Amino acid sequence: MELTHEQRDIKMAAREFAEKEFTDIARVLDEEERFDDRLWKKAAELGFLGVFIDEKYGGAGLGQLDQALIIEEFGRVDGGIGQTLIATYFGTQMILAVGTEEQKQKYLPKVVSGEWRAGMASTEPDVGSDVASIATTAIKDGDEYVLNGNKMFITNGSLGDFLVVLAVTDPGNPRKHNRLSTFIVETNRPGYEANKLHGKLSIRCSDTCEVAFKNLRIPKENLLGPEGRGFYILMDFFNRARIDIGGIAIGTAQGALDKAIAHVKKRKQFGAPLAALPTVQTKIADMATLLEAGRSLLYRAARDLDEGNVDPSLIAMAKWYTCELAVKISDEAIQLHGGYGILKEYNVEHYWRDAKVFEIFEGTKEVEKILIGRKLLGKF
Repeated sequence: MELTHEQRDIKMAAREFAEKEFTDIARVLDEEERFDDRLWKKAAELGFLGVFIDEKYGGAGLGQLDQALIIEEFGRVDGGIGQTLIATYFGTQMILAVGTEEQKQKYLPKVVSGEWRAGMASTEPDVGSDVASIATTAIKDGDEYVLNGNKMFITNGSLGDFLVVLAVTDPGNPRKHNRLSTFIVETNRPGYEANKLHGKLSIRCSDTCEVAFKNLRIPKENLLGPEGRGFYILMDFFNRARIDIGGIAIGTAQGALDKAIAHVKKRKQFGAPLAALPTVQTKIADMATLLEAGRSLLYRAARDLDEGNVDPSLIAMAKWYTCELAVKISDEAIQLHGGYGILKEYNVEHYWRDAKVFEIFEGTKEVEKILIGRKLLGKF
């Protein structure tokens, strides 16, 4: 799909930022499992955070495709840093979509400016893909709601200023999808606890936590959208978040392919560069073709969403396919490096490590395939 002149400029600006700011520090942040907030502040200063947010709230008012182009270039250099940056505004999509004007004015400008981090909390220790079965409750008590429960694998759990939280507000409702509501929960409220998870395979610089709510009180004004509509609000959010993850997956795949091409041109075996071998040429061809197919699918899904044609099955195709190809391409990139591929100093193995988690969060590839199958076959 042909990009506009403005979109090509956005893509180039994001690439220049990532190459300049990520390259020298990415390995240190990965090994030390931490993030450098200077990257976050710089990204905000350059206008890369939450570009979809309306100009009246400090954003650029751009589309989902524009955002995907930025995220792609971040992932091309380092998926961990890229994911950490885009996670600073996770959940704001829901505030923009269903929030009150007061909520939008309060939270969105501070996220865009890099003053506050956001986050989204739906997954629980015993509930992943089946989000309608969560156990965290938000019981109304006068003009407040009282939250109790636990969330798992929450990005920005210990660093975020607020999270959008999915909780049960109507436990007796026989239709479990209608039991749920979404809330904006500030993390400085009494009863909020977060424990950082260590030893991850992927996106090691990202803040990933187990979060607990213990009689945490929030005012009724923090209810996000109508009560009982939380599941549906979350599904709309996933349509957008899955394109984000597809973007970072495409970037990760491109970065791995770049590394592979550079290596096989330089590395000699049997008296000639590896690139001269037909088997290597076919591998590179396979990788490049997968990548272009995935990029076209993702761009189409993003463009359709921007035009108001929301097709969850197309978005599911894009998310599943791009994330799976990122794993395949980064795996082949390691293979083409031979023994050097497993060494950190060759800077290719991290593409595979980061790619693997993209197949899991914001909807596993198995869930994406079920969504596609149901669209084509109907429910049985």
